[in-house]
Amino acid sequence: MTKIIGISCYFHDSAACLIEDGKIISALQEERFTRNKHDPNFPTNSIKKIFKIHNISLKDLDAIVFYEKPFLKFERLLETYIKNSPKGFISFKTALPIWVKEKLYLKKMIINELHNNFNYKYDRIFFSQHHLSHAASAYYPSPFDEAAILIADGVGEWSTTSMWSAKNKELINLKNINFPHSIGLLYSSFTQYLGFKVNSGEYKMMGLAPFGKPIFKQKIYDELVNIYDDSSFELNLKYFNYETGLTMINNKFEELFKKKTRSTSDKIENFHANIASSIQEVTEEIYLNMLSHLKSISSSENLCLAGGVALNCVANGKIKNKTKFKNIWIQPASGDAGGCIGAALSYYYKYVSNERIVKHPDSMNGSYLGTSYDNIEIEEDLNKEDAIFEYIEDDNKLISITVDNLINKKAIGWFQGRMEFGPRALGNRSIIADPRDLNMQKKLNLKIKFRESFRPFAPSVLEEEVSNYFDYNDISPYMLMVAQVKKKHLFNVEYKYSDNLIDKINEKRSSIPSITHVDNSARLHTVSQNTNNKFFQLIKSFHEKTGVPILINTSFNIRGEPIVESPRDAYRCFMGTNLDILVCGNYLIYKNKQKKSLKVNYKDQFELD
Repeated sequence: MTKIIGISCYFHDSAACLIEDGKIISALQEERFTRNKHDPNFPTNSIKKIFKIHNISLKDLDAIVFYEKPFLKFERLLETYIKNSPKGFISFKTALPIWVKEKLYLKKMIINELHNNFNYKYDRIFFSQHHLSHAASAYYPSPFDEAAILIADGVGEWSTTSMWSAKNKELINLKNINFPHSIGLLYSSFTQYLGFKVNSGEYKMMGLAPFGKPIFKQKIYDELVNIYDDSSFELNLKYFNYETGLTMINNKFEELFKKKTRSTSDKIENFHANIASSIQEVTEEIYLNMLSHLKSISSSENLCLAGGVALNCVANGKIKNKTKFKNIWIQPASGDAGGCIGAALSYYYKYVSNERIVKHPDSMNGSYLGTSYDNIEIEEDLNKEDAIFEYIEDDNKLISITVDNLINKKAIGWFQGRMEFGPRALGNRSIIADPRDLNMQKKLNLKIKFRESFRPFAPSVLEEEVSNYFDYNDISPYMLMVAQVKKKHLFNVEYKYSDNLIDKINEKRSSIPSITHVDNSARLHTVSQNTNNKFFQLIKSFHEKTGVPILINTSFNIRGEPIVESPRDAYRCFMGTNLDILVCGNYLIYKNKQKKSLKVNYKDQFELD
């Protein structure tokens, strides 16, 4: 049996995966163990967990594959400096010693990491390319035996956007757009301008966009980006600083929009919402234009997506209506974390296997690829935390009690089964609540997540009920598609623009107001009995008691904290927030029964993300 470890690290979202004979067995993100969000460091803890879970060691591996090629990346660094010299000397001076000392000798560095942590000299280290890893992660786990592939992100070694065709096990690179021209970096530049963290806060800008009007859209086209007939594009680099500096944008960018970059502590104004709306529309148009071009040069009706831009679920929700692709599959860990899966699979299908494994609905196992804890381990952790709990042996009884508490407007931490891989909680490390409660969005944002009040929440909906509530007739198991709430469930069918952000948030727009965004949309998570039976049964029971087949689902963490990994993490987050109840395996924990001395000010431990 061929065992391969894929790793991605040293930039952000470090991760490791194990594949056996082409099958994805485990995939883990380092941040979940270190509790450092977007941890970029070597994924030592992730590899250790994989070894422990599957009772293997370095000696059992056929290869370890890194997700990109450091020499190509260094080439970009040197060429960029030479092109812009003497500008950019400070950033070059900062980066060069790290490259000379470490990153140019990455193979040796990885060997040393493995030796220091596992006491074994392992040297079968191989290197993929950044966009090849993304493309492999998008295609090989998909249910298609042929497809077109679009990869769009910030930047890999050189590529920022790449188009591919795939058939059987072969991946063919059709076209590339190279650094410094990047749709991902364009979007991230506006993320920084609005006061959110780059490589973390992009989804905030996507959530803020419906509160504004795209009044700056033409200015962006006139000044910042030029689109060509073949769907390629160029950025006007005089407004950006990422080539030569330590920030994304410069003073000219601020002068263009006649306002300074927002500080994280500044109030979000209509101006900021209008900026978000404008860049969201521009991004969607560039993205959809590239997809239409890809369709014309690939001829496939199947589309696979990965790269950070593929996490823009608003744009994804428009693909079927705006392009001629009929079938879409998106890698749930589309960012750099998912590169570890692509690195391992690209090696496997290039050097090991002559036949590709195709599985329906896909080969990602619902993205439930992380750690799990049985009831004995959960009880041990809860006892160590001095928690007061009760054990409910019967799953049906546990679900019934949970549903009754949801109906009574309780916010519940739901910790079950294997941890999800990727940025979305999909019903195993989730905070859940009743979507019919208008005040629940505000409660979850301000009192539990400790974050901006405008942030939307996703509906987890029974797969067979999705078309009854949303204008959507497909599955969305990874929370990567946005669709409109059906008119029959809306109270105000027409979207009404208001200059007051709070008015927009507090408006009761539908019969499921806490998951209906200001533009009457929702980010869908369809739940299948085949991939997550316990969560499915929970929603089904809620449906039977309320007539609504939907729960609010948001990740089990607070702002700036990684999603909880262990029962200990879950209990500490529970005690540091205003969650009412924690359901951890078969253990039921009520906040009002816990020792008051165990409550902590969790909010101050993490910054805004």
